[in-house]
Amino acid sequence: MFKKIEIWILYLTILLGIILAFGFGVLVRQEIEGVTKQGSIDISFLSKPAANIARLPERFVKTLFNPSIINNAFFGENRYFFNQVSFDGTPNSDESYLLLSRYDADLEEGVVELVDLTNFKVLHSWNPDIDSFNNLVEQVDEFEHLKRDTNNKRSFLVHPKLTMDGGLLFQDSSPLRKIDSCSELVFQNTDDIFHHSIETDIDGNIWSPSHMYPQTLPTKKVGRGLGDFDFNYYDDAIVKLSSDGEVLYQKSVSQIFLENGLEYLLFAVVGNKFEVDPIHLNDIQPVLTDGPYWKRGDIFLSLRNQSMVILYRPSTNKIIWKGVGHIAGQHDVDILDDYRISIFNNNAMTFFDGDEVDGNNEVVIYDFKTDSYSKYFDESLKQNDVRTITNGRSEILPNGNLFIEESIYGRILYFNKDGSLRWTYVNSSKKGKIGRLAWSRILYNLEEIQTVNNFLNNRKCNG
Repeated sequence: MFKKIEIWILYLTILLGIILAFGFGVLVRQEIEGVTKQGSIDISFLSKPAANIARLPERFVKTLFNPSIINNAFFGENRYFFNQVSFDGTPNSDESYLLLSRYDADLEEGVVELVDLTNFKVLHSWNPDIDSFNNLVEQVDEFEHLKRDTNNKRSFLVHPKLTMDGGLLFQDSSPLRKIDSCSELVFQNTDDIFHHSIETDIDGNIWSPSHMYPQTLPTKKVGRGLGDFDFNYYDDAIVKLSSDGEVLYQKSVSQIFLENGLEYLLFAVVGNKFEVDPIHLNDIQPVLTDGPYWKRGDIFLSLRNQSMVILYRPSTNKIIWKGVGHIAGQHDVDILDDYRISIFNNNAMTFFDGDEVDGNNEVVIYDFKTDSYSKYFDESLKQNDVRTITNGRSEILPNGNLFIEESIYGRILYFNKDGSLRWTYVNSSKKGKIGRLAWSRILYNLEEIQTVNNFLNNRKCNG
């Protein structure tokens, strides 16, 4: 039997518990905000362990629910197409290929497959040993948790890009990497963490977003050295690299905002809450030719957390145009011709009950001539219930066909120019699980087809 205790002891215990909980919360807050020093007093030896302890439940959930595999119970729904296996529908009549980036739920690893879309046959596959690549990286600063967060079991090969010399570029909030046809490492750039899109310009240079570390903004504004990198201010940057992975140009998007009079969009937030990720750069689209509304060397940027697309001119450090009001949480901006762009609009909102797609995803076209927005195949996307809340991408082909990747739910849809559905792909496994997709790329123009044929004719390994 339990012994009775004096009531004053119980009250004292409760009071001490409240004081300790309050003190623990203060330490975590100071570590998150980067305010751990005042004069000669430094509490980081206490605040850093407190912040790490506070994140233990989140890390447990991340381990329990592998985010690369869709768990129906976790998502709270079972989409009608989850029982589909691989491709279904009519193959393309024109020569075209798919760089299919997917999480293989059977292997429990990220892979890329080169698929012939005229017959849905896999012509080559890449499955690199990410763990061995990670072992070559010093596990400090932004790469402190590289082995934990982006290992073989958790990695995607995000937005793979096939190069003319037969290499494959990719990243996954990791170093920017290039592998050969045998999935062996050619190079990896460890200057910063690279994320989201990979594109090349007319000169063969590589453009990809990064997180600059240490941040370029003053410590007073964004903090510094906050222990776990996830607590740091995400200083998203646009980066241009040479074809062999050397940085040629880098610019903080936050600095672009400051230098173009938009600082209020970074720090003037409701409720006086410091936002560590106010930009969330998820696509860089380089302009390849001069036009009436842009110049070669300009770049379009998709800024998810601003629900904004901007046209930026690096040569003058000026924002030429910004588009807001018709998109929400968008990804993937493409140049259609010399006066129009298309945007994959997630239509993602944060409501009282949480984050959700408000209806369905959209492909939005902005016309610079008429300063107007329109939707492409909106009824087709509604009828097929396309609604990835994050990620996702689209491509309007020159013949009017539409390619959509519904990344979170592991589905690709291909529409004919009349809006009818031609084929779909679902990333299903033998175990009945659905793996997520990681920005697959459709290859259809002459240069891309030439690159594919060159690769197939000269590859060292038949992956």
